[in-house]
Amino acid sequence: MIRSVLITGANAGLGKEAAKQLAAHAEIDMIYLACRNPEKALAAQKELEGETGRSIFKILIMDVSNLHSVRTAVQNLAKPVDALVMNAGGTGGRNFNRLNEQGVTEIFAVNLLGHAVLTEELIKAQKLIKVAMYAGSEAARGVQEMGMKQPEFIDSSVEEFISVCDGSLFGDITDATIPYGPIKYMGAMWMSAMARRYPEVRFITMSPGATTGTEGFNSLSFVKQYVMKTMMKVMLWLGKVHQVETGAQRYLRSLFDTSLVSGTFYASQKGLTGPISDQSKLFNDLANHKYQDNVYLAIKKFAD
Repeated sequence: MIRSVLITGANAGLGKEAAKQLAAHAEIDMIYLACRNPEKALAAQKELEGETGRSIFKILIMDVSNLHSVRTAVQNLAKPVDALVMNAGGTGGRNFNRLNEQGVTEIFAVNLLGHAVLTEELIKAQKLIKVAMYAGSEAARGVQEMGMKQPEFIDSSVEEFISVCDGSLFGDITDATIPYGPIKYMGAMWMSAMARRYPEVRFITMSPGATTGTEGFNSLSFVKQYVMKTMMKVMLWLGKVHQVETGAQRYLRSLFDTSLVSGTFYASQKGLTGPISDQSKLFNDLANHKYQDNVYLAIKKFAD
């Protein structure tokens, strides 16, 4: 039984909604809101307590893009958690392609490297007991509706995946959607590799689907924000995207539905909404153990 959950990026959007839905389960008695901004975290905590009538939300200050912050947060976590929801991410800010002190791009740090270090540190400290969920994206196998091509690699070597981490594969770009798909692909592959390394923990990559009401586009330029948010409104009207409540329900399913297979990437079977399925059936590379291990090794180069 899952009683405690840690959620990254929990002050808004999918993370906050997942916390709200989790609180409706009587057996859940602790939800850690992992946020980088103390003021926003406190506001979210108060709102969640008011909306749910439960005082089970505890703030854990953590900037997922900063490895020192991640490691400090794990040290400050007083008790183990049953479940981890790796929800934080997005387009990496206005300087998404800038390298941080680890030598990876900001967009890679917030979407993947920070979560990789968080998970490994929790396991090493025996503070993750049952399940880890990573927020995937249909962009990892290509999204025709959003103009995102399926990620293409020459040989899927460790070196090629390193070039995604440090951005050298993409060169001097200004569009954050270009590296986003390959990074989410690597996230799903890393989770599959982790599932084989730590069979005692369930590792599920779950895309929330195309979801309105999130802050995923907020770091884009004003013009790009307007274009993307307008597109989302039109797609919602056409039934091509769904509300944040539906996306968060997918998160909860990944925690509670034990029929979902550890190491598998689940996302929309078609398009960006609707029933979920194993994405390796749509993109065979996702099931390649060698490629998964190469991703793991590429990430490890920057995590150590």
